[in-house]
Amino acid sequence: MGDLLQRALPVDTLVVAVDPGKALNRVWLSTDTDGLLLDPLTLPVLRPGIDELTRLIQLHRGNRHPVIAIETTGALHQAWAAELGQRFPDSVRLFAPSETVAARSQLGSRRFKTDDRDCAALTYLARQGHGRRLGVDEHELLTAVRFRRGLLAERKAAQQRLHDQVNALCPGLSAPSGQGRALDLTGVAGQAFLDCLIDLEGRPASVRSLQARAVGRLTANDARYWSARWKACLPAPSDAPVRVERLARSVSRWRQLSADIVAVEADMERLLALTAGQVLTTLPGVKTVRAACFSAFTLPIDRFPTAGHLYSATGLAPASYQSSSIERRSGISRQGLPEHRDALMAIAWGLSQYCQPFIEREEQLRVRGMRPMQVRVAIARHACRLVYRMLTTQDVFDEQRYRRARHQTGR
Repeated sequence: MGDLLQRALPVDTLVVAVDPGKALNRVWLSTDTDGLLLDPLTLPVLRPGIDELTRLIQLHRGNRHPVIAIETTGALHQAWAAELGQRFPDSVRLFAPSETVAARSQLGSRRFKTDDRDCAALTYLARQGHGRRLGVDEHELLTAVRFRRGLLAERKAAQQRLHDQVNALCPGLSAPSGQGRALDLTGVAGQAFLDCLIDLEGRPASVRSLQARAVGRLTANDARYWSARWKACLPAPSDAPVRVERLARSVSRWRQLSADIVAVEADMERLLALTAGQVLTTLPGVKTVRAACFSAFTLPIDRFPTAGHLYSATGLAPASYQSSSIERRSGISRQGLPEHRDALMAIAWGLSQYCQPFIEREEQLRVRGMRPMQVRVAIARHACRLVYRMLTTQDVFDEQRYRRARHQTGR
């Protein structure tokens, strides 16, 4: 339990509290002996603002390194955190908004949020030695992962719109699963169908037309099936030419989103190779994308003293309450970032599909009567221990060694 205690700063250490904003940042400069050295400052987020802050820090820092406490409010803090990290190495400390709220509660102002109260909370936390250090280029991989996540959401919406447009032009063509053969618009047949629908302005295509526009292997049987299915559809609406033009623009957007996703995944592969998370690609069922998504929210791994701390940070650990003789445990806490949870669950799913020890463990859990989601969460807990060990030791995955370690620990 010694990791719960933090070492307080010396009383003469300069603490700079920064509450980021979109156009202006609120700044406090203080020491424990003298209190506030200046009246609270409001500095612009542009270069003159950070230049002025640098001048003030150099003027009041004394003989010790300053500590700069910054609240991690989305992307607002990143520019100042990176620049201050370069100007004052190893001085920046980052705090989650939830930590600031908790500190305001201890200071008696939880329900009265102001920029000055946030700065007071940041100062309070920094003086107790809390906060995580700014990693080297930690935002590059994280930015790529979040950008890809946004592109996937856009492509999903665009794909749903494509299905609606196709069903309007060819009523009854794309049957849902369980009610006939469904047309996968992302596959070879679906892409050839979309091209024919646009080029022929909604008129049914022949087998030869479908095969000529197929990018990939489209068998004659598949082409005959979709051609006959298309010809059997109800007539297109009267405004079919206008709908086809809209469909063409929608298809172009969808394909551009797909190309953007491929490009950002190439960036993720390059950035992952520069981090400790590259070792996760040796896991069965875990390739570049899953390893990068989890590493972006986990590295540097020394932020987590144990695998249990990492698992708790994802929000999958059961919430607990203990006071005197009262002890309660409830469902998963859901604290932390949803993206972090999704990344760990994706790794667990990949291991449960392609890694034999995890396949066996999943079968054992199902035999116990666990529900599918309970099984996935339990698998994620074991996967978290494994990836924590790999990120810490940088050892590649060895199935035999993993089996031996499991039997020794009894897990």
